Amino acid sequence: MTLEQQRQAVVDWAPELADLTPGRTGNLSVRDGDAFAVTPTGVPYDGFDAADVPVVDLAGEQLAGEMKPSSEVPMHRHLYRFLDTGAVVHTHSTWSTTMSVLHEPLPPVHYMIVAVGREVPVAEYAPYGTEELARNIVDAMDEADSRACFIENHGLVVTGEDLPSAVENTGHVENLSQVYLQAKENGEPQALSDEQLAVVEEKFESYGQ
Repeated sequence: MTLEQQRQAVVDWAPELADLTPGRTGNLSVRDGDAFAVTPTGVPYDGFDAADVPVVDLAGEQLAGEMKPSSEVPMHRHLYRFLDTGAVVHTHSTWSTTMSVLHEPLPPVHYMIVAVGREVPVAEYAPYGTEELARNIVDAMDEADSRACFIENHGLVVTGEDLPSAVENTGHVENLSQVYLQAKENGEPQALSDEQLAVVEEKFESYGQ
């Protein structure tokens, strides 16, 4: 993916955040080599074009773009530096943020969780936009071998091989969080076993066209 393709991908996919997070509180990025294109800070998701999209290197230096990058650049930068991923989506979506306020991981109550791993862990709280928070997120995802995590009293972050998969998986986690929380209101949610999850993971290897 070229630099211009990266920036256009951010323009194309940013409006998806409007359905996932309130106001202008979400952000997303896509990587190419040692740099990534990221949504600008404090701008409506349909309020910028490709030339505005900031490009930042893995050291945190802005290389291109007419606008300032997201305040969560440290989060994106650490995920690209320390985990094998091609895109990042961060939201304050309602059900996932509820999980984050409860400081509760999402167990494997439905087979679609394997889109991101076998659970969604919780990263320890730190002020937004900080290196400390970025480290906490990487540590939580790495320890759980998950492509998503909740952030205590904050929200959700999801990674993927590209922006379409990262956005899709964000929707999966949000939906499963709602299912889990509603199930708890009516009884005790039952988790799938490791053996059951392993079967799903194998089937997913050949899923789709």
